Amino acid sequence: MSEIVFFLEEESAKALLQALIPRVLNPTPPCRFVVFEGKQDLEKRLARRMQGYLVSDARFVVLRDQDSGDCRKIKKSLRAKCVEGQRPEALIRIACRELESWYLADLKAVEKGLSVKKLLQLQQKNPYRNPDNITSPDRELARIAPSYQKIGGSRLIGPHLDIANKRSESFQQFINGVRRLAL
Repeated sequence: MSEIVFFLEEESAKALLQALIPRVLNPTPPCRFVVFEGKQDLEKRLARRMQGYLVSDARFVVLRDQDSGDCRKIKKSLRAKCVEGQRPEALIRIACRELESWYLADLKAVEKGLSVKKLLQLQQKNPYRNPDNITSPDRELARIAPSYQKIGGSRLIGPHLDIANKRSESFQQFINGVRRLAL
């Protein structure tokens, strides 16, 4: 495999993955991060970008937030775009509800990354035991860690995320999928 190409809806996902992927895949293959300007832009341009990709043995990962959409419909739509882009084998992962759910699943990482005290004690309370169910994780994270900024916060929290953390099913699905893809 020559490289893994990540198609991402926003810059904060790139900031996270640049810190996370070297800890998930060791040795780390070359990675390229293609950042779109939101989910509509990702969906509009995904097939064309895949089809025009010149590295024949590259592997592809599409990461998108669920937001308030139906996860199955989102994944089905993205799969159709991957097929149209002649990359039906692409790994598609949906962050339930948002990338910030993954951070709320690991408040110890948020504490360390953002230098916020006493967040870890919240981890065993609702809703942090199952953060994939939080309706607006970005607002919740900003509430408990007011210094959080999407891109900078992702860059700071990413190196501390526990890749074995099982509180977010969507996070574990992403980690396991990327590992399988790299085999």
